[in-house]
Amino acid sequence: MSKMGVIIPKPNTSNVQARLNEWAALSKYVDQEKSLDKLFTTFNSNTDLIDVLIKVSCLNDFYSTNIFSVYDVAKHIRSIRNLNSRLVAGDLTLVNEIADVKSLNKTFYSFASKFCSHHEPDKFPIYDYYVEKVLMYFKVKGRFDKFKKENLKEYRRFYAILENFRKFYSLTNFTIKEIDRYLWLTGKQYFPRKY
Repeated sequence: MSKMGVIIPKPNTSNVQARLNEWAALSKYVDQEKSLDKLFTTFNSNTDLIDVLIKVSCLNDFYSTNIFSVYDVAKHIRSIRNLNSRLVAGDLTLVNEIADVKSLNKTFYSFASKFCSHHEPDKFPIYDYYVEKVLMYFKVKGRFDKFKKENLKEYRRFYAILENFRKFYSLTNFTIKEIDRYLWLTGKQYFPRKY
């Protein structure tokens, strides 16, 4: 047993691929992702409030992001200057900007990473509870990067940490989206949430 109470196999090509195969068999999640892909492709602009509201509502529902006022979040997103061009450019500062909803005095960081990722999946990795747990675990076990837990909430630093993880474990042949899925499924298995 490790200090953390679990032992996760060292990341490598075969166990990442095994997780991706496992993901492909989870029809609930696969179908939800396909529907979100279709939604974000159909409503790819973020200038129309109704389009943004539909995307925020669906993401909030499918990912249980606990946004209690999707309308205010959609208005906030729509107000961001040059949002679409910044998404296409992979502007990592966008995640923290979307997350900080001043009208609600709340930060929706995980949601913001998901919103950006669904527009540009290979430019914006998803941050969530499970990803955090697995990265913190391998920080201790593999020492692939030096960071503090709070650094994961600074999106540019989070992105760099994830890239260091990919390089350290020789996983650069996998896309960011594939690494997201590996981390999420691994975290879900080894660090299940108690509701």
